[in-house]
Amino acid sequence: MSQPGNGVDLDKSLGYLLKEAASALRTRMDEVLRPLGMSVTHYACLELLSQRPGLSNSELARGAFVTRQSMNVLLRSLESEGHVTRPAQAAVGKVLPARLTPLGRQQLEKASRAVRAVEDDMLADLTAGDQADALRILQSMVRSLRGGDHA
Repeated sequence: MSQPGNGVDLDKSLGYLLKEAASALRTRMDEVLRPLGMSVTHYACLELLSQRPGLSNSELARGAFVTRQSMNVLLRSLESEGHVTRPAQAAVGKVLPARLTPLGRQQLEKASRAVRAVEDDMLADLTAGDQADALRILQSMVRSLRGGDHA
């Protein structure tokens, strides 16, 4: 929403409020993941691999909202810590699909509990209906911004 004159009225800007909410969520997630020796990106990578085993570096980077280079550094670290395995050589092309190890799954279970608690706090004042509406509205916003179907 624009305000008369120039600029955006930040108190009424949905975009600004979304960014503020995302920043607050990231801060809280960092706080609960840090004692586990993890970052939000680290957690996102493990969660993605849990739900979609065998993702490539590029797919993980897109899913975690980081560069391929950053994800490659993280994957090497996760591999050396024993949380992830990747083949030594690509079966086809350059893709080295990653998979969680049992140790990676244990680490993810701890992190998921911590992250769920943060999300529960975030949603505590919303009814189930409000939560469903918020989810639908946010999904619609994402589709619109990506130029997708508006139905």
